[in-house]
Order: sequence, then structure tokens, then C-alpha cells
Amino acid sequence: MSKKFSTSTLIQKIEKLTKQRMAEQPVVELDQFRDAKNKMNPLNILVIEDDETQRSSLKRILESDGYTPKLAADAAELTQILDDDHEIHFIIMDVGLPWINGFELAQMIKEHKDLKSIPLIFLSAQAEDKDFEKAREVGADDYIKKPFDIDKLKSRIRELLVR
Repeated sequence: MSKKFSTSTLIQKIEKLTKQRMAEQPVVELDQFRDAKNKMNPLNILVIEDDETQRSSLKRILESDGYTPKLAADAAELTQILDDDHEIHFIIMDVGLPWINGFELAQMIKEHKDLKSIPLIFLSAQAEDKDFEKAREVGADDYIKKPFDIDKLKSRIRELLVR
């Protein structure tokens, strides 16, 4: 007769065995460790981008690094994600959003007691000095101009998540 496992017990056993086997290896590369950790405990990255092609591209980029993207086209879709009670670990946002622009939305997020410490990067085609200044004013951690370098974005996400 087989023993029944709850899902959480099974997950704990898999994580424990994976960590044990990794510890037994003479050398574990940092990338291998990070990738395994991300697969076992994926971090949710919120992407707020109104352009469907950009949203899809960001989804693939983030998934390739082991993150779980949560996608919103605008502030209205963001409210649905926040209602679903997902823990958000990082935010990537466009500036030129419909209804409520990215700066306004970022300011609201940074004023919220439970969301203010989440790292936030603007990813936008708007790249004048006033845009960079406004991003700093609303509490963004970085501002990357489109078109963007994928490796730079991935690197910046890792740096800010470690912080």
C-alpha cells in the first residue's frame, strides 16, 4: 500500500533532496545554484506594458531566467493581479501607459506600505532628461531605454533582487 503525500510535503522532500545533492557536488557554479533555486521558488516579476509584442518578449525573457512573469497591459489589469494576491518581487513598467501613465502608477506603488520596497525599473522609449529625473522622483531603481539590451536588463534585475 502506498503512502499518500500532500503536495507541500512532496515539494519539501524534492527541495531537500535537491539541496543535499547540490551540496555533495565538489563545485556548484553560482548560476546552477541560482537556476535551481529559481525553479524551486520562482520569483514573480510584474510587467506592466501596453504593447502586446513587448509584453510577450519580456515574458519569454523572464521565463528563460526562471522567473514567473505576471503581465498587465495597464492599471486596470494590474488591479486584477493585485487582487489575485500574488507576491510580487520585482516590477518592470513602461512609462507610456493608457489611462494612468507609468510615473503616476509608480508613485502610487511606492506610496503603498506593502509595495514600496519592491524594486522597479522603467523600460521605455521615452528617454529625455526630464523622464530620467521624473523616474528618480517617483522612486524607480533604474530607467532603461527601448530598444534595450536583454543581458543588461537581466543583469540589472539580478542586481536589484540581491539588494
